[in-house]
Parts: sequence; C-alpha cells; structure tokens
Amino acid sequence: MSELSGLGLLTWVYPPGLVDRVVAACGRVERRKRLLPARLVVYFVLGLALFSPAPYLEVMRHLVEGLRSLGLLGDWHIPARSSLFRARQRLGTEPLRVLFTTTAEPLATAETPGAFWRGLRLMAVDGTCWDVADTPANEAASGRPGNSRGPDRSSFPQVRMACLVETGTHLVLDAELAGCRTGEVTLVGRLPRSCGPGQLVLADREFLGVPLWRAFTATGADLLWRVPANRVLPVDRRLRDGSWLSRIHACTDPARSDPVTVRVLAYQLNGTGRAAGEYRLVTSLLDGRRYPARQLAALYHERWEAEAVFAELKTHQRGARTVLSSKAPDGVVQQIWAHLLVHRALRELMWRTAATQHLDPDRISFTETLRSARRSVTVTPGSFSP
Repeated sequence: MSELSGLGLLTWVYPPGLVDRVVAACGRVERRKRLLPARLVVYFVLGLALFSPAPYLEVMRHLVEGLRSLGLLGDWHIPARSSLFRARQRLGTEPLRVLFTTTAEPLATAETPGAFWRGLRLMAVDGTCWDVADTPANEAASGRPGNSRGPDRSSFPQVRMACLVETGTHLVLDAELAGCRTGEVTLVGRLPRSCGPGQLVLADREFLGVPLWRAFTATGADLLWRVPANRVLPVDRRLRDGSWLSRIHACTDPARSDPVTVRVLAYQLNGTGRAAGEYRLVTSLLDGRRYPARQLAALYHERWEAEAVFAELKTHQRGARTVLSSKAPDGVVQQIWAHLLVHRALRELMWRTAATQHLDPDRISFTETLRSARRSVTVTPGSFSP
C-alpha cells in the first residue's frame, strides 16, 4: 500500500496528463509562466483535503519536500500564503468538479464481496450537510439552518450535498451541491443521470415519491426504498412470500389515474420490541420468486453504507468538528470537490489492496489508509515538478 500513498497516490489516480487536460478544457491554462501553475494548484487543493485541517504553508511543504530532497526544485521556493490563496481563486471550482466527473466510475466487479446481489450492482442515495465558515458571503449563498433569529439558529452556514454511492466500495459516483435551503429530495432528483440498468438503488423513506421514483426507474435502474410509517399501501395482490403488489400515486394526481405499481415488503427486526409490520419497503422488483422478500429485507441495511461514507469524509478525512475554512462560496465548493476526489483516491487504493488479498474492501481500515497516505507524502516524491 505504501508505494501508492500520499502524493504518489494522488498522481496515480489523477495523473498529471489528465489534470492538464482538465485544466485546459476549463480554460485555466496560464498565459505566462507562474510560480504556481494550475497543475500544481490542483494538487495543492487536493493536498489541503488530504491533510485537513492543516494550514496552507504546511500542506505545500509536505507536497514539495520529497521533490526538494531529490534536487528537483532548482531555485523554486514556496510562495507566500497570499499567493497560494490567489492561486486557488484563479483555479476556481470547475477543474475540480470536472476532474471528479471524469473519473467517477464504478469500481466493483463480480468478485468484489458484497457489491452485487443477484447480478444487480448495489447503490445508495443519501444527503448530508457541511458546516462552512461563518461569513456574510457564505451565509448569503448557502443559508443557515434553523430559525433566522433565536436559540435554534445554527452556528454556521451549511452546504447541502446529495450523493450516489457504490455501497460495496464506498465510492461516490455522483454528487450535487447546493445551499441548505435546497432540499435533499431536489438534489437527489439530479442523480438519476448516473444510474442505469443492472443497478439496485437503495434509499430511505424521505425520498419516496412518484416523480423521483419514475426518474430513477426511467434509467433502467431498480429500486428498494423504505416507506414512511403513515403511508397507506393497499393490497392489490398477495404474493407467496408474504409481500404484495400495491400502487403509489403522485400528490399531483388527486384522481389517482396514473399509479405506479410497486411491491411491498413488511417485516420486524428481531429484538426491537416494535410492532410487526412497522418496517416496510417498496421495490420495483415485482417477481417474488426471483427476488425473495426475506433476502431483500436483509439487503436493505446496505443503505447505511452511505452514512459510513459521510463519516469517512467529514469525521476522519476533514476532521471531526472541523468547519470548511474558505470564506467565499466558490472556495467552499472547491474544498468539497477536493474532499470527494481525495476520498475516491483513498477508496480506490483500498479496493485494489482488498482485491489482491481476496478481501471485502470493508476489511481495510479507512483511517489507517488515510494515515499512511499522510505519512508517505514526504518520502514519495510524486510524478510532477512544479
């Protein structure tokens, strides 16, 4: 693992040639020679995410120490913090976003433990929020949860993020960002663009609605979503495994003339003491023989892998109780894309390591991989020169 860690890991997953092409496509190529060319700034921004919450100059020293020890820097010197700040502004958010979308492909194969069920790739959608620096610009762009006045007002503005996750590898395949005034359902509604046939998408109960359901199933993906407790689902036809076919309607269809047929699974978790039938799922997999209800109910817990991804990103990688430091909205968005890119690099390394040892990727420690990556930056020179 160590030979691919740190800056070597970043340049392995995001080779300099790819970064250069993305920078050029986004119109960020320099017209004159700079102390901080765009390629270096991309890796610097990724370094800020890798070493979060370390300050600018410390991160840059980590990135160039290996190069300096090999005599590759010549008379190049680390710029002042103000120069690094301006370089981030010049780069903007677009190169990071494009780099993410260019590389965000599923990793799991049929041999990856827990990644597929009956030939369907397991996916999950969910949302979370990032606390950002408390500045007027960030509050105007992102909003602040809670009441505008009074004790329930949040201490920080927040950016909302919705993600599509490959549960077997914890890889984020797509993400949408907006201020916290934009709801999770709205953001998740933009993620079907990355779905398609051969996928089984899991989601919690707040997402169940006909427009969103149809948006995902129109891509050819299948769904397994939890049902709100107060949702009435009539029995149209009972199946042999205890599930039943039913209908859901859009709130914009008061005449109930355009239903969506779903299959309902009801079950009780052992030892919870809850009433039987309180837990219900609906699925687009209508064939009870091919897709047994008991197995689907047991499968639903994979949805929580999305929560584990958010913990990796926000608690371990960003740092517990750490607020994104950028004082301007563009800088905040740039930071979030950088965190997603670094998370992908770490997760790809973990997947490849697990595959060579015939292990489930969940058996590889995320925190140890992150620590290894940070430790090795100064001993792995990387493959680019400033």
